[in-house]
Amino acid sequence: MKAQKIGFNTICTHIGEIKDQQFQGAISPIYLSTSYAFEDVPVKRYPRYFNTPNQEALSKKLAMLEHGEASLIFGSGMAAISTSLFAFLQKGDHIILQRTLYGGTSNLVTEEFHKYGIEYSFVDASTTESFSEKIKSNTKIIFIETPSNPLLTITDIPAIVAIAKKHNIITMIDNTFASPVNQNPILLGIDIVLHSATKYLGGHSDILAGAVIGTQEHIDRIFDLAKNFGGSLSDFTVWMLERSIKTLGLRVREQNKNALQLAQWLEQHKDIATVYYPGLESHKDHELAKKQMKGFGGMLSFELKSGLDSSVFQKSLQLIKSSMSLAGVESTILSPAITSHALLTPEARDQQGIKDNLLRLSTGIEEVEDLMTDINQAIAKTNTTK
Repeated sequence: MKAQKIGFNTICTHIGEIKDQQFQGAISPIYLSTSYAFEDVPVKRYPRYFNTPNQEALSKKLAMLEHGEASLIFGSGMAAISTSLFAFLQKGDHIILQRTLYGGTSNLVTEEFHKYGIEYSFVDASTTESFSEKIKSNTKIIFIETPSNPLLTITDIPAIVAIAKKHNIITMIDNTFASPVNQNPILLGIDIVLHSATKYLGGHSDILAGAVIGTQEHIDRIFDLAKNFGGSLSDFTVWMLERSIKTLGLRVREQNKNALQLAQWLEQHKDIATVYYPGLESHKDHELAKKQMKGFGGMLSFELKSGLDSSVFQKSLQLIKSSMSLAGVESTILSPAITSHALLTPEARDQQGIKDNLLRLSTGIEEVEDLMTDINQAIAKTNTTK
């Protein structure tokens, strides 16, 4: 069954499921064995080799959702990212990364790459020329993230692809914020797509996982390193992820709708200084987002007006939870300066435009009016404590 022949929700529900041949159950059975036969079998299965029944089945679903040939599932998003990068980089190589990245990715590069003799350049993703200017003869990868974390900037994917192909450079993208619902980078020419599956793919704040999707050739190369790094995922968590993805389209489209309404409302709010959301016409990358995205996502960021304490505001929220992660069905909020981007220096955060009073809101599936009421009551309490 080909992806283009069936709808997104049908892929989510049916592709990559394991048929229960024994009892005819409606959902995939879990195969928790860590030991499999090795004689007279078509596949020698071993959990660290990413080929247990549940791992293998879910990989098919993820590959089809992102229009790739193959996929691997990891124990975390950073396991997927680090393994994929090191699979294509060695001593003396160079990588170009956009500056506005998830803090963990930036920290991996700045803390670890010099130990392996890997060169790197961070660039401003607002102009494609900044990528071209940094290309060297030893440049092997261009790594982007769009929408970016936490300011929701949009990088021109087709333009980056054109530059990379001209110089025979591999392109990688962190597609976590968009999810396959809103953006399919492989259809735009990207080579390798990465996800923190903890986020929208999981969607219920109860699993930790990562994923990488690409051509069979690229995935085979990543696998060659992955089996040695040992970042595979337990089959129980794989099963939970497969279950969660069944509702991916339904969840994310509702989150898209709520986020747009909230962003439009916050933009007019007298106590909000700035709102960052690509679905707003005022967003500097709005037109670009319309071209390469099918929806604008459930993530937005905003800054309270001067004099309002963001910490007091967060503590005053009753419905929206202060939480370190994102993309669950419940709305959550955090301060990037002390969580997701805390590992960056104050200077590096300032360079990216991440202010201390910036708040990142992951919109859930609640009634949007209830979220507005919660924000208003928290602002009211913050005003009284100035």
